[in-house]
Amino acid sequence: SESEKKILTEEELERKKKKDEKARAKELKKLKALTKQKPWEAKTAEDGTKRSTKKSSKREASQENPEDFLDPETPLGEIKRLSPQMAKQYSPSAVAKSWYAWWEKSDFFKADAKSSSSSKCDWSLAYRTCPNYCYSGFISTFLFSSIAPLLIDILLVKDTIIRWKRMSGYNALWVPGMDHAGIATQVAVEKNIMRERGLTRHDVGREEFINEVWKWKNQHGGTIQSQLRRLGASLDWSRECFTVDEIRSKAVTEAFVLLYKEGLIYRDIRLVNWDCVLQTAVSDVEVDYIDIKEITLLKVPGCEKPVEFGLGEVVVATTRVETMLGDTAIAVHPDDARYKHLHGKFAVHPFNGRKLPIICDAELIVPNFGTGCVKITPAHDHDDCKVGKRHNLEFINIFTDDGKINTSGGPEFTGVPRFAAREAVIETLKKQGLYRDAKDNEMRLGLCQRSGDVIEPMIKPQWYVNCSIMGKEALDVAAVSDGNKKLEFIPKQYTAEWRRWLENIRDWCISRQLWWGHRIPAWYATLEEDELKEVGSYNDHWVVARTEEEARREASRKFSGKKFELRQDDDVLDTWFSSGLLPLSGLGWPDETDDFKAFYPTSVLETGHDILFFWVARMVMMGMKLSVKNKVVITLTHSLVYFHPIIRDAQGRKMSKSLGNGIDPLEVVNGVTLEGLHKRLDASNLDPKEVAFAKQGQVKDFPNGIPECGSDALRFALVSYTAQSDKIILDIHRLVGYRQWCNKLWNAVRFAMMRLGDDYSPPVTLSPEAMPFSCQWILSVLNKAVSKTVESLNAFEFADAANTVYAWWQYQFCDVYIEVIKPYFAGDKTTFASERAHAQDALWVSLETGLRLLHPFMPFSYGNVCLHPKLLKERSLSCYATTHISAMENWTNDKVESEMETVLAMVKSVRAHRAEKMKNERLPASALCENMLTYEIAKSHELEIRTLTNLSSLEVLLKGEH
Repeated sequence: SESEKKILTEEELERKKKKDEKARAKELKKLKALTKQKPWEAKTAEDGTKRSTKKSSKREASQENPEDFLDPETPLGEIKRLSPQMAKQYSPSAVAKSWYAWWEKSDFFKADAKSSSSSKCDWSLAYRTCPNYCYSGFISTFLFSSIAPLLIDILLVKDTIIRWKRMSGYNALWVPGMDHAGIATQVAVEKNIMRERGLTRHDVGREEFINEVWKWKNQHGGTIQSQLRRLGASLDWSRECFTVDEIRSKAVTEAFVLLYKEGLIYRDIRLVNWDCVLQTAVSDVEVDYIDIKEITLLKVPGCEKPVEFGLGEVVVATTRVETMLGDTAIAVHPDDARYKHLHGKFAVHPFNGRKLPIICDAELIVPNFGTGCVKITPAHDHDDCKVGKRHNLEFINIFTDDGKINTSGGPEFTGVPRFAAREAVIETLKKQGLYRDAKDNEMRLGLCQRSGDVIEPMIKPQWYVNCSIMGKEALDVAAVSDGNKKLEFIPKQYTAEWRRWLENIRDWCISRQLWWGHRIPAWYATLEEDELKEVGSYNDHWVVARTEEEARREASRKFSGKKFELRQDDDVLDTWFSSGLLPLSGLGWPDETDDFKAFYPTSVLETGHDILFFWVARMVMMGMKLSVKNKVVITLTHSLVYFHPIIRDAQGRKMSKSLGNGIDPLEVVNGVTLEGLHKRLDASNLDPKEVAFAKQGQVKDFPNGIPECGSDALRFALVSYTAQSDKIILDIHRLVGYRQWCNKLWNAVRFAMMRLGDDYSPPVTLSPEAMPFSCQWILSVLNKAVSKTVESLNAFEFADAANTVYAWWQYQFCDVYIEVIKPYFAGDKTTFASERAHAQDALWVSLETGLRLLHPFMPFSYGNVCLHPKLLKERSLSCYATTHISAMENWTNDKVESEMETVLAMVKSVRAHRAEKMKNERLPASALCENMLTYEIAKSHELEIRTLTNLSSLEVLLKGEH
């Protein structure tokens, strides 16, 4: 009841309050200890200011109030309350705390469909494939549109794009769209029911099973949303959609009906890729093929011992001996002299006495391959199926849906699993003296991507999408010259992949023998006069409609005057059918909503290259066929597709639960012990053997667990990784390195805050030419960093943008500028008074601009610093997430940059000599310059050189004059 929910919420809030109070007390205790033991004034590396005596240092430390460094509690949804002083140490959890609730409540992520303030609207789709709520997400989900060892669809790249577009003044929309992950979800729930109740889905029945799935979804569905919020993903949650919610289900039904009426969806009996474990058909792109060159043992789901593949030739060539139970012919080449005397004759099947015609087929048979004589099993082999149709052979299915021999295989083998039947058939052949020989034979073996099961070709009635016409249209939009291309791919290499696949596209099998998903909107009419009463017996008895009532009207028209009974097809649609409609359905299609009018067609699709054919091609094909806006057909769902890399572990392996190398992103954010990683596996749906193997993998990859890195470090690291071609080799040590870099930034900002002071007011305008040399230099290099970052982000070169920002903060601001201006703030206030004021202005501008450059990558740190009272000043909160950034023409000074290069070269040389002497004390030095230009630069910037090299004095000499 609602009252119970309210009570529960209050209890949860009370527990949270106590937990926060406890954490706050613990943090305060740590701060007091830190203040007592290690005064930060003496410890912080970035603050090189020397205290006159230890006594004064202790006195200042004792006067500090530890609570000044601790953020006050922030009520949920309010702007974060920051401490008067920045904390002495960077804490990822403290930095990220409270921001997201305020962002969300403030509608920073909402786009206005009725807005006329921007000239262009962007829209990006957050899309996650299976299992989207079956399990906690794994980091490989990132990089990518998906969470699981499988996916977060480089949510981080998406978020970088959308935050940058908002900063650039776009009315930008990112819709969180979740798919229902038909196969993965059903498997997860079936395992759960079996584990908890010892029942199969057939035991509980379809209706109760679907209810169980919804319970599972409601229980686990918030996991990904929570992860996305913790990671700072700026989605418009008010527009969240789920592929089986009411609006999306309406769109799926409408699309099916429209495509059927255009003749693009049809039902046919064909050979399909059958998964005996999942007991459903899967599409061609869901089958992976491995090449086997010799006898190979493979572990097959459901089989106790490994199964042999790659052996085979027994007079008639075959690698699948068990399928001889369904043989209906033997084929030879018409020109093969060895068998000319057998043309038109029959062989007798050794087990059942079936007469097998000996047929001639020049298309399939290669005379010098094997025996030149091939058994034909039309119902269980794709090539044999074509032969069967050419020669009008009988199609005999010998397998049940779960991969056992059915009654057509004969009483001796009925009920035997297919691979056990393989051994039984060989033994029977040997007993009858018919087994001749076996040797290595190269073959391609199809494995289901979902279950790992060996695909069994089976003859089944299924629903198909005719892809030839739509595929040609989709091919054309990306196949024209670069100057006129309507659909662009980044990286460009995928244009060739797109062309290759669409030029050879086959019709798409869209029906799945599952219960969870969109039930196919087709009804079978069983007529009273029908001789065969089984559903599907007559292919022309199907009617397609939006509702059963509409189907009944259509059936009454079609079978006028006849009595009939209607039954809806039990099958559901392939998950990718509804996912392919998300650019449309996510904006309200088939209704012409405000969102659809404003944001369709979309601008950019960001996704993983591994689903180019699963999703992108199908989305483009269906979008081009179905999207109509203002009665005009829209050619594309989007104009640009950006493919992010796919994450691999440090050994280059694909991340998976069973290997134990999949990482929950929050385990990186919060940190986790090795024991914690093991506990996650123990709570999973993996069988005990897989759990044991996965734990071994975790011990090898994460022997000490994973240290706390925080959201910003994870975000920045993964975006920096996007330069690694088509895959990312994820190294936890590199993530930890970015966590340490966040600490360096934090300390640099603290130094700058102290130098600004409480009474500082930022300048209205800047005149760089009036500033000291170092200030002119930092503004000039900052200006170039801005230009490069803007250029890179606009070109979707995210790694270049991240590396540019990193380089400016690390090597120019931290390593040089904040060091070189320290003399301006040392000693009495009258010395360097003018330089100090200019340095403060340059510091403030550098922080304000540099932090805005960081915002798309590190939004939590940006908020914690940018909205600190010392930096916020008179700026309005309303521009917090949308502040445009661009280069300033009068800041660039190539002459100053050139001089600083010379200065830094001298600094590098002095440091090298100091390293040789292994001395850290202040030493005098002299510099002998080769030419007058270098001499003048060194003489002019003696203070900067001495400061950066910690010299007591520097004598500058010109070669030839001394």
